[in-house]
Amino acid sequence: MSEAGNSGSIRPEPMLGQLPAGYDAVAEAKRLLRATRSGALATIERTQGVPFATLVTVATDHDGSPILLMSQLSAHTRNLDADPRCSILLARGGKGDPLAHPRLTVYGRAIKQTGESVRARLKARFLARHPKAALYADFGDFGFWRMEVGGAHLNGGFAKAADYPASSVLTSLEGAESLLEAEAGALEHMNADHAEALSLYATKLADEPAGRWRATGIDPEGVDLAAGDLTARIAFPERITEPAGLRNALVALAARARETG
Repeated sequence: MSEAGNSGSIRPEPMLGQLPAGYDAVAEAKRLLRATRSGALATIERTQGVPFATLVTVATDHDGSPILLMSQLSAHTRNLDADPRCSILLARGGKGDPLAHPRLTVYGRAIKQTGESVRARLKARFLARHPKAALYADFGDFGFWRMEVGGAHLNGGFAKAADYPASSVLTSLEGAESLLEAEAGALEHMNADHAEALSLYATKLADEPAGRWRATGIDPEGVDLAAGDLTARIAFPERITEPAGLRNALVALAARARETG
């Protein structure tokens, strides 16, 4: 990873190594980015310049950029005020050896968002993933931060490590304005009228346990789901940019889920 002064400019290196045939590392990286609710945030300690890691809750913007809700009283927030460079380790874990499970590190610069419209969008995305955060999201010392991703490192387990530029793990929003504008209405409709389909997506396509699954976010590449503390990422069969395409994608996913049953 390269740095340029104190500005935090980062130039990602090209992907390293050979991955096993048939292993879709980019899909794995995007799944971890979208479906992981918390991670280890590493900042640069403002007085001694040493690495400083803390646990934070994470959501994602439409393009996959991590969203953080943090108090100005927190040490890591004050560190970012002094130097925005940071990384977040996202790991879902599981049974057995922790190192046998995939994890993703995204790195870049975390920037506090102050614009009213941007803050409203990030708040909606974050609270959809972390509804209990509504209790403190509007406290005066709390603010929404968005990471400008510089690159990512995936470790999918033994012999499955690779580095990627931001463009490989983020989602292009080009031409998808109408889809993003329709997101709130689409989520409301899906959660009110298509609970059975959402459950099918989670249990049959993401191998998650049964539960009261709800849709929490939509972007051109997929839909995010949650059931209590559980989360899932369902990728669309193909990239979509309009509401009409969303309906077709959801119907296709439901059909595929029923076939797997």
